[in-house]
Amino acid sequence: MTQVFIDKPPVTLLGFDFGTKRTGVATGQTVTGSVSALTTLTALNNKPNWPEISSLIDEWQPDLLIVGLPLNMDGSDTEITPTVRRFGNQLKGRYNLPVEMVDERLSSVEARSRLHADESLRHKRFDREQVDQIAAQIIVQSWMTQQHQETGEPD
Repeated sequence: MTQVFIDKPPVTLLGFDFGTKRTGVATGQTVTGSVSALTTLTALNNKPNWPEISSLIDEWQPDLLIVGLPLNMDGSDTEITPTVRRFGNQLKGRYNLPVEMVDERLSSVEARSRLHADESLRHKRFDREQVDQIAAQIIVQSWMTQQHQETGEPD
């Protein structure tokens, strides 16, 4: 017997690793399961770079925005957690798009580890912008993995 799968509509994601100085951005697509580091935005006077965020949203037309939520290892809020929640609320209000927060514990550590493991980058010094972009990519990948686990779908 052939099993029939009902296709879900494709969802384009835009993910953010928010910081008061820089914000890493990544994009993802649920149909292909692909996630790509996109860019790093520089904050304007310690505030989100709204013109550049608007430009990315216009370009990518995401269905969902993902924001990495910084938490301590025990799950409690960090000093910047309220600021990140505010950023997520501002995204939702400005763009009228759903926003989901994803636990980003150790995403920057993982990003650095991935960059160190890449043979082509082994002898290069990578900058914080690269780390921020890869951290955003990890945040989007974490969201996708979480969705697959909740729905029981294979990765």
